[in-house]
Amino acid sequence: MTIATEPETLRSGGAPGSPVARRGSRRDDRWRRRAPLLPALVFAVVVTQLPFLLTIWYSLQSWNLLRDDGPTFVGLQNFALVWTSAPFRDAILITVLFTVSAVVLSVIVGMLLALLVHRKFFGRGVVRTLLITPFLVMPAAAALIWKTSFFNPTFGLINWFLGLFGVQGPDWLSTFPGASIVLVMVWQWSPFMMLILLAGLQSQPEEPLEAARVDGANGFQIFRLLTLPHLRRYIELGTVLGAIFIVQTYDTVYMMTNGGPGRSTTNLPFFLYQTAFRDFEIGHAAALGIVVVVCTIILSTFALRMFAKVFKEAR
Repeated sequence: MTIATEPETLRSGGAPGSPVARRGSRRDDRWRRRAPLLPALVFAVVVTQLPFLLTIWYSLQSWNLLRDDGPTFVGLQNFALVWTSAPFRDAILITVLFTVSAVVLSVIVGMLLALLVHRKFFGRGVVRTLLITPFLVMPAAAALIWKTSFFNPTFGLINWFLGLFGVQGPDWLSTFPGASIVLVMVWQWSPFMMLILLAGLQSQPEEPLEAARVDGANGFQIFRLLTLPHLRRYIELGTVLGAIFIVQTYDTVYMMTNGGPGRSTTNLPFFLYQTAFRDFEIGHAAALGIVVVVCTIILSTFALRMFAKVFKEAR
């Protein structure tokens, strides 16, 4: 008696070269390429997504560590408290002022520095290295250096320099706290903008510039009509990336003014720190953190789209 068996081609997913076999081969290749990435993916999920889910659970609770009653479920009450809180609105305003001022000034200074180091002169490599140095300094260390060595009212370098002309300098961090913080941000982020804009200057073709010089255009006209339009995407990219990083500034505020005087320099990251580690309002701080994360995701999405546009135009 003969027992019918399943054809070997069916058990193997199709005859060699058939569409079924090719689909199976492509599927195996995709999994073979993705397999080395699985440990990193699992690690990223464990260290980022699980804590975020725990933060969402905290945001739905009313929990103060100074009380013994433990967490109590309150739903979306913490989110309502975030949006109706006057200190939160003040922190948003201060964050926007810090970010806009620092980004705009950093782009302007970075543009001037990029135009300077784009020219050929003796020692250009050394000058570029020195100009990049502030970006490599840790923000906390930079804030401490500026606070003690420059802004100190007694032995700071700024007041010492003013004293050479008979001018008595003020206590900068008490009189102009916001401007002092923005100055340190600009000092640290201008090299970042310089690098992005310098890359744009080096990618600009020389033929249109030479043609404009032959036609009698001066340097300012060439910059305004040719160079600046070419750098538009790079300026947008630097602005978006700078805004994403600067909006998260915490260490500079903490080291220089500790959010004061009053709440005059309390931005969103520092306000979040105060809520969680000074007031010990865990639920309120978790809701505030989620709001900040959502805003950051929106900015990051805009930045990724900007990256895609720049790379597309580069091709």
